[in-house]
Amino acid sequence: MATNKLFVDMEAGTKMQSPEKETRPELSTMSVQSVPTFPLRSIDEKAIPLIGFGTAEDPFGASRDTLKETIIEAIKLGYRHFDTAAVYQSEQPLGEAISDALRLGLIKSRDELFITSKLWCSDAHRDLVLPALHKTLKNLKLEYVDLYLIHWPLSLKPGKHDFPFKKEDMVPMDMKSVWEAMEECHDIGLTKSIGVSNFSCKKLETLLSSARIPPAVNQVEMSPMWQQKKLRKFCEEKGIVVEAYSPLGAKGTVWGTNQVMECDVLKEIAQAKGKSVAQVCLRWAYEQGVCVIVKSFNKERMKQNLDIFGWRLSDDELLKISQLPQCKGYPALEFVSDDGPFKSLQELWDGEI
Repeated sequence: MATNKLFVDMEAGTKMQSPEKETRPELSTMSVQSVPTFPLRSIDEKAIPLIGFGTAEDPFGASRDTLKETIIEAIKLGYRHFDTAAVYQSEQPLGEAISDALRLGLIKSRDELFITSKLWCSDAHRDLVLPALHKTLKNLKLEYVDLYLIHWPLSLKPGKHDFPFKKEDMVPMDMKSVWEAMEECHDIGLTKSIGVSNFSCKKLETLLSSARIPPAVNQVEMSPMWQQKKLRKFCEEKGIVVEAYSPLGAKGTVWGTNQVMECDVLKEIAQAKGKSVAQVCLRWAYEQGVCVIVKSFNKERMKQNLDIFGWRLSDDELLKISQLPQCKGYPALEFVSDDGPFKSLQELWDGEI
């Protein structure tokens, strides 16, 4: 993965350096509405827009009846990267929105979009991966997705796509065989790139030790209050792009926290900038060189979440953010059980929380 210690602000045409001199991606030509893209490690090097529109909500499927129109509005605003998953109950509305966007001329081709979906744990078995992706593609009305991720590093007994799930249904994942099935999905063109979500450095090492095709992406929780410095450094060294979910803390969800949006340091920076706390958080993540998945179904906030270009955080502001106390917002206790594959948070996250 090509990197450069200098971060290029594409709008201003200037270069700046972070206080920690972190390596950041070299960004390609700006896409629609000035959202930068970065090429993934895949056979066709399809570029991933560095701001994605998330479709996970609590509870899953709560806005199913209105989600199609929300996504169409997002396309009108300039979003081109959409993140879904089998368990989110948002694949069908997304597929309908894509069809309508093409019919209305909002986009000329499906290729203008970058679509990510995820393999749910109950399908994380060697012989169920391909059928699961076929079902996802049917829901989306697409011939391929741009990125397909293993949602969590464990399996559930086959059958239901439920969350929360019964803890007695958790079983260890045969990572090698599941990844081989993911590689086959890539080989036959059903997904342009493959990756993982919620994987620690140790679990990535295990996967990389046998993978024929390395994961292009690791989607994980990341925000100013959970900066993932160790994991980001590891992924950078291995050529894996980090995608940040819950970059604003996912306030109001069972997996969310208020600590990001209510952080006094972030509020002070936002006030000084004349920006919202959300914009400061998203700009900070962008300046770390990661892809950000942001979710809001409010039109004005959807628009604001794209307005993070053409300005930048100062070295002093970046330093203040780098010194914030760290606390993971979503420890994922649902995935821990005395009788399951992970008997403690230490085992689930390998000591990285």
